[in-house]
Amino acid sequence: MQTIFGAGSLWGTPLIDATGAAVAVPSPIQFGLSQEISIDMSFDNKLLYGQNQFPVKAGRGKGKISGKVKNAQVNGAMWNSIFFGQTLTAGIATIKQDSVGILIPASPFTITAGAADSLVAIKIPDTGTWATDLGVVTAGGLPMTRVTATPATGQYTVSAGVYLFAAADLGLKVFINYGYTATSTTATKSTVANLPMGYAPTFRADILLPFEGKAVTYTFYSCLASKLTVATKLDDFVIPEIDFDCFADAQGRIFDYSMSE
Repeated sequence: MQTIFGAGSLWGTPLIDATGAAVAVPSPIQFGLSQEISIDMSFDNKLLYGQNQFPVKAGRGKGKISGKVKNAQVNGAMWNSIFFGQTLTAGIATIKQDSVGILIPASPFTITAGAADSLVAIKIPDTGTWATDLGVVTAGGLPMTRVTATPATGQYTVSAGVYLFAAADLGLKVFINYGYTATSTTATKSTVANLPMGYAPTFRADILLPFEGKAVTYTFYSCLASKLTVATKLDDFVIPEIDFDCFADAQGRIFDYSMSE
């Protein structure tokens, strides 16, 4: 007999990637800072009736095991291994939201997003490379209009990180938002491809629920993630949520469990 307190811990071990290939050397990944782990087991009961009001026999039909984990520590390797199962590479692909602003300089009225910052340039973080334009706004919060050439007042053009403004907007303070890429040995990124239906990664789930020197443990041998939710709040931490279903592995095993007596 024992009691359980707290959220417990969950590890996911990738078994098969989204193309159906077995993971040669699977690396178990812990769902860091778990806030909540839930496992739901259910069956369909089939009832046999005669002429009377209540059934005379009952049999168990289809069964289902589903799980859910909410964890505060975001891990790109875990998301890829457990949910997407595609190609993960090193590097940064992110967004710079300008909160400082810069004044539009004199002729040629250009501001460059590049390797260094100055009166006519803004420095890209991580020694990165400009990739996409995400708009320019004035100090008053008004969005400027992007055009293909010869900008007028309130307009701009951009090519390869070089922003061109109208001469009439000389001295105007603007905030330039953009996407950029950079090299990294720690950050990861992935482009999720549109795969055929049925393709998905599978993983093994191991759960530890310890308290007062005792523990309940579960091992679910084959799991398939069904939902990833990332919900933000104005004044709180983000707690991503992953839902998954469990099924039999090649040996017909569903799960093991163990508990202290």
